[in-house]
Amino acid sequence: MSDAIATPAAPATRSQPTRSGQLQVHLRVQKLSKLTQISTWSSGIGALSSALHRALDCEVPLHTGQLVPCALGTLMRSGPFEFLLVGDADQAPSDRVALLRQHVGAEIGSVLDLSHARVRVSVHGDKTVEALSKLYALDFRPAAFAPNNFALTGHHHIPCLLHRLDAQHFHAYYFTTYARGQIDLLADAALEFGVDVTQAG
Repeated sequence: MSDAIATPAAPATRSQPTRSGQLQVHLRVQKLSKLTQISTWSSGIGALSSALHRALDCEVPLHTGQLVPCALGTLMRSGPFEFLLVGDADQAPSDRVALLRQHVGAEIGSVLDLSHARVRVSVHGDKTVEALSKLYALDFRPAAFAPNNFALTGHHHIPCLLHRLDAQHFHAYYFTTYARGQIDLLADAALEFGVDVTQAG
């Protein structure tokens, strides 16, 4: 195998600075390898919460929009009866699903690998909130949308899970099917501030 094939390609970046050369919004597009959905029905949420507590060794978020760090990454409460586990550990997706299914049987709920079905876009820079505000009808004041929380929102009927990491740093999760169009819209919204888009793989 040649070195050209064996060496991973550098991330591809396209930049659109302002006339004065500023780049105040940065988008980094990331394919996910460890995203798992765990869900149940209205009468099963108590049992599911207990099972996740045992499996992940963490306190389960009580309300939609809350998240907690856990043994396998970050656990998000993405709905009244649904959680998303965003992984940062070494387990492969199949290992994570198998581990969770040891605790979450069919009588409690379901465990599904969604790594192929979501794309994450890291959005940061001095004008991030201004750009996002053009697309999403959210109150971005820190008192209403604090760091380490997320909101379920959308644009033109396309859903988005928007996780705030810091004042001007967010992770946006899109359905893979619609990600390209949503990323282009976000880049357009940020164009007046100067924007670059990096495809991280």
